[in-house]
Amino acid sequence: MLEETRTTREADDRMIRKALLQGRDDGSRRFDDPASERRFRQDARPSVEKLHNFGARLDLRCEKVDVAIVMSGGTEGGLSPHFLVFGVREYRHSRGQRKSLAIGTASTPVLLPEQIGRMPQVELTAAAVRAAIESAAIADDADVHWVQIKCPLLTSERIADAAASRGAATATGNTYASMALSRGASALGVALALGEVDREALDDREIGRELGLWSPRASASAGVELLHSEIIVLGNSAAWSGDNVIAHGVMRDAIDLPSVIGVLSALEITISGQLDEAEASCILAVLAKAEASRSGTIRGARHVMWDDSDIQASRHARALVGGVLAGIIGRTDLFVSGGAEHQGPDGGGPIAVIARRPR
Repeated sequence: MLEETRTTREADDRMIRKALLQGRDDGSRRFDDPASERRFRQDARPSVEKLHNFGARLDLRCEKVDVAIVMSGGTEGGLSPHFLVFGVREYRHSRGQRKSLAIGTASTPVLLPEQIGRMPQVELTAAAVRAAIESAAIADDADVHWVQIKCPLLTSERIADAAASRGAATATGNTYASMALSRGASALGVALALGEVDREALDDREIGRELGLWSPRASASAGVELLHSEIIVLGNSAAWSGDNVIAHGVMRDAIDLPSVIGVLSALEITISGQLDEAEASCILAVLAKAEASRSGTIRGARHVMWDDSDIQASRHARALVGGVLAGIIGRTDLFVSGGAEHQGPDGGGPIAVIARRPR
């Protein structure tokens, strides 16, 4: 998954004080926003680095960093475990019209167990997404291309606490099912914040059920390690400098290669087959959601992802989409996340690519 970093205040200072890390394996933070009245702004320049062979442990105790981390398990098929590290520095430069990769973060308040998978989570997520967009200095919502969320889930202890402390019932008593509800509520929060769905169309009954409501830019992952949601917004802004840029699209199903090609074309990457090594080296990150279609078919042909008693359906879906993406990108260190409730159409999902501009 993706993470982001914060920046030092001195121009050209290469020490990153705050960092965002996203990893793929088997807090409320805001960027400093220089005064807009200056003719020369200290604009943030994000860099994206891939780290391989990190080993099983990442020990940052000796480093002076403030790190937001989103970890997502599952590298089925040929997908490669990897980290993406986003670092930001500030530079003085004359602001122009060209937009570059921008990063913003925020977090929700602590979510009560009875709020998870319900409208309070949707609305609190929407508010945090708007705060993250503001922190990224993204002026136009059309320039938001990916919203990564790490959200909480229910545990037996949390369910019991809601009943004992407040006499409240949770959206489900099934801890595994709560992951889907939390992801779904988070995705609908993104859709609400970006005007992709109307508030009147939403209520508790729609979450996890009315899958015709979805965001083309949301990516949510649920985990037991937090009680609030962390939001990371990636987009393009003229307030940022650098050679990196992001674009997104939507895969209508698991084999929708033309949509992937459309995203690459938007980044001025010429497609004539699988990217060669030089072209592939311009791509800094590929981010995608994947889910087995509930119809049990892909373009009329039956699939058995939901029927396999040995391998869970989202694992099948990640491997399938990962293969489609690797076939065109020419690399396997790709972020493909399962659990795509309200994140793209049924059987498909959002995709985003971060690349270095052609010189």
